[in-house]
Amino acid sequence: MYTYSRLSDEQLTSLLKTRDHAAFTEIYNRYMGLLYLHAYKILMDEDETEDILHEIFTSLWIKAPELVLKDNLAAYLYRAIKNRVLNALAHRKIKQSYLESLEDFLTKGSWSTEETVREQELASIIKKEVTHLPRKMREVFQLSRIYHKSHKEIADQLGISDKTVKKQINNAIKILRLKIRFLIVFMPL
Repeated sequence: MYTYSRLSDEQLTSLLKTRDHAAFTEIYNRYMGLLYLHAYKILMDEDETEDILHEIFTSLWIKAPELVLKDNLAAYLYRAIKNRVLNALAHRKIKQSYLESLEDFLTKGSWSTEETVREQELASIIKKEVTHLPRKMREVFQLSRIYHKSHKEIADQLGISDKTVKKQINNAIKILRLKIRFLIVFMPL
């Protein structure tokens, strides 16, 4: 029987290739904190950082049998975190560009007919997907996004805590983002 905490990264990697759960757990425990700090320093977003780390470790587990490391395990994991963080930053830049173009539209008020149709289609999709949210989540989300009420106002109105309001809104956004992301990819240009 192994004492996994005493094994080298190379030994853990070899065991990982055989789908050794304890070896994976040791790698996770050994690197999760350091990788989290590294990514969080750049992203400054806990949820995004956690999502990226879970993606990396999920990918590591899935690819384990075929895993070929050019360097060592630490270098592989740091390269993976660097690439995912860069992708996240690029996505933020695209998102910011979209928001700026939306703001530009709102101030200038002119889009071509085709863009107007796409915008209306997207608005319709979002509206439809909001109706599929759980009742309480939908109510909180609509009070926030449609009626522009603060978390405190919503909490007071519904008799729930500010934290519950924030959590409901975050969950609604995550659900909508997943559903709509797929639909947007297949929207005609």
